[in-house]
Amino acid sequence: MSYVLGVVAFALALLISIAWHELGHHVAAKATGMKVRRFFVGFGPTVWSTRVGETEYGLKAIPLGGFCDIAGMTPHDEMSVIDQPRAMYKQATWKRLVVLIAGPVQNFILGFVLIVILALGWGLPVLGDKPVHAAQISCVAPTTDAAGKPVPCTGAAPAAQAGLRVGDQIVAVDGASISDSSDMIEKVRDVQGSTVLTVERDGERTDVTIPVSQVQRMAKNTDGTLTPVTVGAIGVTLDNTLDNHYDIGSVWGGAISFTGDMIVETVKSLASLPTKIGSLWTAVTGGERAVDSPMSVVGASRIGGEVVEMGLWNVFFLLLLSINFFLGAFNLVPLLPLDGGHMAIALYEKVRNLLRRAVGKRDAPPVDYVKLLPLTYAVVAVMGAFMILTVTADIINPIRLG
Repeated sequence: MSYVLGVVAFALALLISIAWHELGHHVAAKATGMKVRRFFVGFGPTVWSTRVGETEYGLKAIPLGGFCDIAGMTPHDEMSVIDQPRAMYKQATWKRLVVLIAGPVQNFILGFVLIVILALGWGLPVLGDKPVHAAQISCVAPTTDAAGKPVPCTGAAPAAQAGLRVGDQIVAVDGASISDSSDMIEKVRDVQGSTVLTVERDGERTDVTIPVSQVQRMAKNTDGTLTPVTVGAIGVTLDNTLDNHYDIGSVWGGAISFTGDMIVETVKSLASLPTKIGSLWTAVTGGERAVDSPMSVVGASRIGGEVVEMGLWNVFFLLLLSINFFLGAFNLVPLLPLDGGHMAIALYEKVRNLLRRAVGKRDAPPVDYVKLLPLTYAVVAVMGAFMILTVTADIINPIRLG
């Protein structure tokens, strides 16, 4: 039952996030004198609506988004003669930009609020390259059973004999810096003989030379079967799940810093989207699903259900705020039909007209959106295909937490 409630709660939170985005456009348009004809949550057939003043508000049957219908977003919108002066495309550039950027800003605001909640309730995780610490040092099992579980072992770990201590931060392996625990494991498992770990302890760095034991472990194949392989091990359990904790006085600085880190990570994620298509296709066609591959609303809601079932509400909030930052950044991409595309046109018209006035010419007419339809359709087609691919992957080969 908690899983179902988690799925519903996360799906509802996503819908609220999208409606919150559209509310930003709505409030800014009203504040700058534009006419908002309709404000709806969802798509498809209308379930309920009511009119307040000149705006119709309502809910539609398919809860996968929402829209804010501002009169005259382009010169091709049909408008009454009375409403023509309020057309969005006729407004000052700064007004158009305020209305267009208000939606993404709403997502960033909601993301920041969620960061504060996460910081006060559970702490904020370290993003990007994370410190890797020795969380436990124990004996090295020489082999595993058929299921891949290490067999019982005795004796001291090679790492302990070499002088490594619990709590040591490991910063490099054989002179090569590490970014996370997976990076360190990959470097050590290929070593034969001994390895030199550079560790930071009590503010000072030192090198620890550790003999590497050759052990048998099970590697998972693409078809899910296990194959025995020989790898290096030193008997260290790693921890890089460091969280920073705050109180009501220190949370604001921490939240602002974390917001900056989130923006950096979001931009990286956005830039890497094209490179993820191959891994998604592999997942759909029977290969292993990469844990860092993009998810659709379906996959995110399923993960939301799982974390609620496990009581990991901090992960719930972290996933939700990450999506809000991604929605805000994605909508700023300067391509139609995204907000960033409309912003790019507004700025182009402003610069173009300033240059024309500088040489004594009159302002040119607004950009003809019809001429941009082929590019717009191409962007919509790519976005649609990507969405279908992610939904398909989330249904037949979902990302699993454990």
